[in-house]
Amino acid sequence: MFFRNGLIVLILLSPVSLLAAEARSGPIISNFGPVYEVPEGAWNLEKGKAYKVSMDVSATADFSGDLNRRIESAARFLNMHARNGIEMEDIDFAIVVHGSAGKDLLKDAAYEARFDEVNPNTPMLSDLAGAGVKVYLCGQTAAHRGLAAEDLHPAVTMALSAMTAHVRLQSEGYTLIPF
Repeated sequence: MFFRNGLIVLILLSPVSLLAAEARSGPIISNFGPVYEVPEGAWNLEKGKAYKVSMDVSATADFSGDLNRRIESAARFLNMHARNGIEMEDIDFAIVVHGSAGKDLLKDAAYEARFDEVNPNTPMLSDLAGAGVKVYLCGQTAAHRGLAAEDLHPAVTMALSAMTAHVRLQSEGYTLIPF
């Protein structure tokens, strides 16, 4: 009898545990950056402390029509910390883009001229910009890959180089997330 009742309870709780393991987007970037819940009390950023964070993005998706998951990591960072009690006023976030990821910063028209489809990253870049995320493109990458400043998403700022952007951000107190 105990085994049967225990089995029934286990079966009934299984869907709940499956739902708990589902990644969800938001609350800062609604359509991007899904994160998982972790046990309460997990080691986290300190509440009420200001953080400056930068991320290096050098790789693109495997296929031109796919979202750049490395850029999406910025949305994950914001969403997971907001879900865990960190105020967004306390996070200053910057992304430094170079290499093959440069194409992911193109406006739709420029992207479509190269790849015959709109840039899947455009809505995410707009949402990140709306959340205050700064995006810097390596000027050396832009020149090498023929990415004109007027063809870039409006949220993008051209830097002399990715190296320059990283040095400047670090001198301004940003902590680099190198992946």
